[in-house]
Amino acid sequence: MNIETKYHGTVQLSDMAIVSFESGLPGFEHEKQFALLPIHDSPFTILQSVQNKYVAFVMIEPFSYFPTYEIELDDATCDQLKIKKENDVALYVILTVAEPFTNTTANLQAPVVINVHERIGKQVILTNTPYKTKHRLFPETVEAK
Repeated sequence: MNIETKYHGTVQLSDMAIVSFESGLPGFEHEKQFALLPIHDSPFTILQSVQNKYVAFVMIEPFSYFPTYEIELDDATCDQLKIKKENDVALYVILTVAEPFTNTTANLQAPVVINVHERIGKQVILTNTPYKTKHRLFPETVEAK
C-alpha cells in the first residue's frame, strides 16, 4: 500500500510495516494505524499515521539521550500488548522539536511502547514517576542571554 507522509512524501508499505494502536494516541484517538519511518543517518524515527499525512510524530529511542531512563509496565498493559519478554518491546519517546533544535524536549512521562512481533502499540501515561512531558534532549546546552 502507498501512503502520503508528512516528512517522507509517498511511501510504499507492506502490511507488516503497520503498527496498530487499539485506542489511538492521546488526543488522536481516531488514528489507529501508524508506520515507523526512520530518518536515515539519524537517531530519529517518525511515527506516521497511515490515514492522515499530517499526523506524524518525531521520536527517539530514549536510552541514548537518557541512559538511566527506566519504566515498568503494569500487567494490564503487558496483556494488552501481548508482551511476554523484554525483547518483544521497542520503546520510543515523542519529541517536541524546537527552534533552535538544541531546545528540543522529550516526553519521558508518556513513552510509546510497541510489541515488535505482534505489531501493536500504545502510548503509556506513567504515574508516580519523576518523569515529565518536557525533558531537554540537550541539557548541557544553555541559551546565551
